[in-house]
Amino acid sequence: MKKRILLLAGGQSGEHEVSLMSARSVLAALPRDQFDVTPVVISKQGRWLSPTETQRAIESGSAPQGGDLVLHRAASAEGYDAVFPLLHGPMGEDGTIQGLLTLAGIPFVGSGVLGSAVSMDKVMTKQVLASAGIPQVAWRLAVRREWHDRPEVVRARAAELGYPLFVKPANLGSSVGISKVSRPEDLTRALDLAFHLDRRVILEAMTAHKPRELEVGILGNDAPVASPVGELRFSADFYDYETKYTEGRASMHIPAPVPTEVAERVRELALTAFRTLDCAGLARVDFFYVETTGDLFLNEVNTMPGFTTTSMYPKLFEAAGLSYSELVTRLVELALERR
Repeated sequence: MKKRILLLAGGQSGEHEVSLMSARSVLAALPRDQFDVTPVVISKQGRWLSPTETQRAIESGSAPQGGDLVLHRAASAEGYDAVFPLLHGPMGEDGTIQGLLTLAGIPFVGSGVLGSAVSMDKVMTKQVLASAGIPQVAWRLAVRREWHDRPEVVRARAAELGYPLFVKPANLGSSVGISKVSRPEDLTRALDLAFHLDRRVILEAMTAHKPRELEVGILGNDAPVASPVGELRFSADFYDYETKYTEGRASMHIPAPVPTEVAERVRELALTAFRTLDCAGLARVDFFYVETTGDLFLNEVNTMPGFTTTSMYPKLFEAAGLSYSELVTRLVELALERR
C-alpha cells in the first residue's frame, strides 16, 4: 500500500519562499506509486492553509494571509504515515514543529527536538561542538539587553576579536541579518540590525586569510554517511542572502578541487558533528578552509537545508550516485525507520 505523507512548507521565517521552492521540487520527485502526498502550507502568520490555498501558494511561490487559526485535520497525525517538515529557519527547523509531531506520535523527516534546536542556535552549536574538539573560529556572545544597557562591554568583546568581524543573529538561517563589520564605527549598525531579529547575537572573528567555503551532506540516522565534498564560489564579501538566491552570483563545484586528505577530514568532522548534535535523517555541514595554512573550521550545521533540484545538498548526493527522487524517498524511509 502507498504511504501517506504530509508535506509541510512555507512557515513563519524569512526563508518562507525558499521552503515553497523546495516543496515544489519534492512534490514532483516523490514517486507516486509509493506515496500519496498531501501538501499543507503554513503562512507567515502561522496559519495552516486550506488545500486550495496551499496549491495556489506552492504554484505562485507566496502564501496569502489568513487561513485557519487552529490546526485542521491535515495537520493531525490521523491517517498519515510520516510528515516531511520542509520548513527552514525559526518555527520549523528549530525543534518547534518537531515537538508538535513528537507529541502527535507521527514519524517525520529530519532531526528530532534536540538535534533541531541545538543545531539551529549558533551559540549552542558552537558550545556543543567545542566539547567534541571540532575546530571553529573565535567568537563571542552578546545579548540585546546587554547591548542596550552596557554597550561598552559588547564593544570590548568585538575589540578582543579584532576587525573585520561578522555579526550574526543566533537563530536565523540563509544569512539573514548577517553583517561584515570592517571598522569599529560600523559596529552599531550591524548590531542594531541583528538585535532587531534576535535577542542573542554572535560576534565572529574572520580567518587571517580569505577562506574557501566547503560543504558536505550527511544522510542517515545512527549509521550516517557523508557525501562528496562540494565548494561554493562567489565574488561577494561573504555568502549573503542576495548572493545565495540570485542566479549567477555563486557557483557550485562538486567534487571540490581540494587535496584528498582535506576532503576526508571535512567528511570526518561533519560526521562527528552530526552525531555529537544528535542529528537524524539529513544535514548539510559547512566549513571554512584556509588554503594557505591548511586550517579547517566548522561554520554551521543545517538540519533542513534548501531542497530544490539545484540546491547544494541534493547535488552533493547526486554526485554520490543518488538521484533526487531516490534521495527524497530515502529520507522518508529513514523517518519511518526511526519509529
